[in-house]
Amino acid sequence: VQLQASGGGLVQAGGSLRLSCAASGRTFSNYAMGWLSQAPGKEREYVAGISASGIRTNYADSVRGRFKISRDNAKNTLYLQMDSLKPEDTAVYYCAGRYAYSSGVYVDVNYSYWGQGTLVTVSS
Repeated sequence: VQLQASGGGLVQAGGSLRLSCAASGRTFSNYAMGWLSQAPGKEREYVAGISASGIRTNYADSVRGRFKISRDNAKNTLYLQMDSLKPEDTAVYYCAGRYAYSSGVYVDVNYSYWGQGTLVTVSS
């Protein structure tokens, strides 16, 4: 599956952004999806995940209550609504997919397919 992320930008602390990820090439609804981030000088980190059906979601502790992951399987699109942004959220955000052998969420960085990343910068 090919993934194309968009929606990043510069925002002040406390602001909001909505990231989108357009999928193509394979049946999107067969894939569990996730958002991962990589800040400068740091390793890639798990942010949020969603099951193939969209019923189940999971969040890293650092974003729980502020970010919301969702998907529209009819539109082959994954979203990440980011609210109450903090300077420490500054990173390149990647959407990623993994074939769903179960109905669960993958809560790690070991995804099979990756988008190109979109930069989110939060100023203080």
